[in-house]
Amino acid sequence: MKRKKTELIVALDTSKIGQAERIVKELAPISAFFKIGSQLFTACGPESIEMVHKNKGKVFLDLKFHDIPNTVAQAALNVLEQGVFMFNMHALGGKDMLLKVSEVISEKAKEKQIPRPIMLGVTVLTSMDRQQLNSLGVNRSVKNEVLHLARLSKDCGLDGVVCSGKELKLLRRVCGDDFILVVPGIRAPNCDTGDQKRIISAQQAAELGADYIVVGRPILAALNPLKAAQEIMQSLGQNV
Repeated sequence: MKRKKTELIVALDTSKIGQAERIVKELAPISAFFKIGSQLFTACGPESIEMVHKNKGKVFLDLKFHDIPNTVAQAALNVLEQGVFMFNMHALGGKDMLLKVSEVISEKAKEKQIPRPIMLGVTVLTSMDRQQLNSLGVNRSVKNEVLHLARLSKDCGLDGVVCSGKELKLLRRVCGDDFILVVPGIRAPNCDTGDQKRIISAQQAAELGADYIVVGRPILAALNPLKAAQEIMQSLGQNV
């Protein structure tokens, strides 16, 4: 079977819009996808989304919504208006929250005749291991909790989940080829893992069928971010 194409999403993990725009301008020719997370969004707000769009990039809005169903649905409607291509919410928000967002966004996108953004459930953060998970009162193994939350997300109409590379093979087998799997926690072999615990290399993620990988520090902290991004793209089997 032909291997799925794995796309690189560059994480704009900075508080400075100028630095973020420099990265976007430098890397947009090789990767169209950029993640805006809590750090940049709380510093610069919707201006950060507008900046990426102005530079012909696509935005994965990684704010991990988790609140009562109506509050998250209203936030998601704002996301729809901002034209992002993908956003996420914590699957731990529960069935009612996930269903509400899925239904509201699908209906509004159809009404406005605009593309519906990809909706993802966040499973278990890549900075967490079983000990941390169990300390929260969740007695499943990490893999079983990720599988449970992925199934819940799919049943509620979401398009995919954010998971670690350690769960890719399991989720691809159980959830199917059309279920979108987005993998953060990407690190090169033998590098500093920082606060990440469940990590994987870009090449491994591609071989296991990730649809997207999210890479921040290995690119942003590099002396030559463009070269670092090119090397990652090459490990994904893409010519740049």
